[in-house]
Amino acid sequence: MGRLDGKRAIVTGAGSGIGRASAVLFALEGAKLVIVDKVEAAVDETAEMIRAKGGKVTSIAADTGEEESVQIMIAQCLKDYGGLDVVYANAGISGGLVPLADQTVQYWGEILRVNLIGPFLAIKHASPIMAKQGHGSIICTASVAGLRANAGGMPYSASKAGVISLAQTAANELYGTGVRVNAICPGLIETGMTKPIFDNARARGTEGKIGQLNPLKRNGVPEEIAHMALFLASDDASYVNGQAFAVDGGLSSTHPFAGKR
Repeated sequence: MGRLDGKRAIVTGAGSGIGRASAVLFALEGAKLVIVDKVEAAVDETAEMIRAKGGKVTSIAADTGEEESVQIMIAQCLKDYGGLDVVYANAGISGGLVPLADQTVQYWGEILRVNLIGPFLAIKHASPIMAKQGHGSIICTASVAGLRANAGGMPYSASKAGVISLAQTAANELYGTGVRVNAICPGLIETGMTKPIFDNARARGTEGKIGQLNPLKRNGVPEEIAHMALFLASDDASYVNGQAFAVDGGLSSTHPFAGKR
């Protein structure tokens, strides 16, 4: 018996990284999936990976920062599987590192649209369906950058702080419905988004210093975030609600410091 047997789930940002790892793990644990990504070829590739392992999946190419796209992905899950038990609103963008003086309203707006408005829309449209069922789990990807400074650019960090607040406030807005809302705050994870950091370190010969600011002295991999998402999606987390969980090797347990050795 898988931990998600019989559950109908949506995973966004499923074309790579954390979203792909989570979608594959959810399928292996018995979930029927609708997976979404802006890049059609990438999300289709994830779907083929899942089908090769015997999983049931529908893939959609869509921008989850757009309300119509969110409505479409939820409608697809209802059509294919007759209900909706889990949404992992994982899609996001970093925006890179732009000096404060060069940041524009448009630059901020796009990052907030994808990273914060997207999860809001997922909660807005998924929660009524889940409330009618009397249960459901909504998971949002935040970041350690949303906890304190120096882990990302300004608009990215602000958007992820917003996701943490969104999980807390939505959990209370859905008081008494049985719908749980939680967030995950990844640390430094090697994904497509963080690829430039890893590529630059390798080019400089400083790959061994990646992750040196956390007590485990290493970066994380997408599968380590996927396992937290699996827990929150499953009935094992039935009494977990309105929380933000750092999965960061211990980085956020202290103020960053230079490596001791």
